[in-house]
Amino acid sequence: MHCVYKVTDKIWWIGGNERKLSVFEGAIPMNDGMAYNSYFIDDEKTVVLDAVDKSVSGVFYENVDHMLNGRPLDYVIVNHVEPDHSASLEELIMRHPEAKVVGSKKIKAMVKQYVTWDVDKYFEEIKEGDELCTGSHTFTFYMAPMVHWPEVMVTYEKSTGSLFSADAFGIFGAHDGNIFADAYDFELEWLPSARKYYTTIVGKYGTFTEKLLGKVGGLDIKRICPLHGFIIRKDFEKYINAYLTWARYESEENGVLILYASPYGNTKNAAEILACELAEDGVTRMKLMDVSHWDPMDVLPQAFRYNHIVIACTTYNNGIFVKMEEALGEMKSMGVCNKKVSIIENGSWNPVSGKLIKAFFEDMKDIEFVGDIVTIKSSVKEDSAQAVAELAKVIAASVQAQA
Repeated sequence: MHCVYKVTDKIWWIGGNERKLSVFEGAIPMNDGMAYNSYFIDDEKTVVLDAVDKSVSGVFYENVDHMLNGRPLDYVIVNHVEPDHSASLEELIMRHPEAKVVGSKKIKAMVKQYVTWDVDKYFEEIKEGDELCTGSHTFTFYMAPMVHWPEVMVTYEKSTGSLFSADAFGIFGAHDGNIFADAYDFELEWLPSARKYYTTIVGKYGTFTEKLLGKVGGLDIKRICPLHGFIIRKDFEKYINAYLTWARYESEENGVLILYASPYGNTKNAAEILACELAEDGVTRMKLMDVSHWDPMDVLPQAFRYNHIVIACTTYNNGIFVKMEEALGEMKSMGVCNKKVSIIENGSWNPVSGKLIKAFFEDMKDIEFVGDIVTIKSSVKEDSAQAVAELAKVIAASVQAQA
């Protein structure tokens, strides 16, 4: 049975929600499912904006048929070819061979890699700034390469001020009935999911994200319709400012993220002592994470969030403990930069993790090391506890200098 949601008098949400999904793209753990958004424009010419993932394709086809109500489908606009948005495109065109597929040259080339029908026959190629009029709606197209694939574009509908933003402004999580962002708490519900989505999906392409925001900044935008998550229709500034912060690799929090790897609890003890000392020294914004417990994809958003990062890590096979190495690798892969870093190392006979961690960060951009490496031999003793306390004072002074 169809399940659609009215966005404007002529624009409808026709996507679907996958609530059983626990790992997105085979890599990112999630608990709240995923919304796959598609949109229908009910005009003289009918339009579908983007298809959906196969997991929700059944209700999607029913939604399309319900909205068409026996009419032909004239256009399918493809903003992004990634399979979570285009896996159902092949069957959609087989069901509606009268439709024209609209997209850029890069989109056309990539669609050919996924479908079996004759793309040249069905495709209507557009360029940046081209317009498509469907009656009372006029669509203008803007290229958005690497947000987060090279073929991505966004589509702006002039009469309603609707920006169909592809993966930009997407978040993790299925809809809980409402499809509008203002029905949810920004700080508690939208921001954490959006932060995780941006940092794990778009992350390293901040320069391209900022360019896109600049490109569409002059448009009269009344709603932002992403391919995942909620439609934004008010308070645009706080949503855009969040994206600009991430795109510019700026930190949201002037505080300290403490990441520790501790097979037997001794390095954890050092991390806890450091946190207590930081609190005594006036630091109020902190987060401790055991990298053996947290997936690297959950560590990554917090690495973007805080401006100070402490790595407390045991030496493992004359190297960095494997779980910390995974977390650091994800941070490097997704472009974490512009951070102040402090290091605590541990080792029973050959503590070398500190210098290896330092070398790891030296390969990253705009990293400042705060304090000397603190070395622990197996467990925290009076001398190493004093070194941790001294490191805390240096970090606290750095935090306070940023206030």
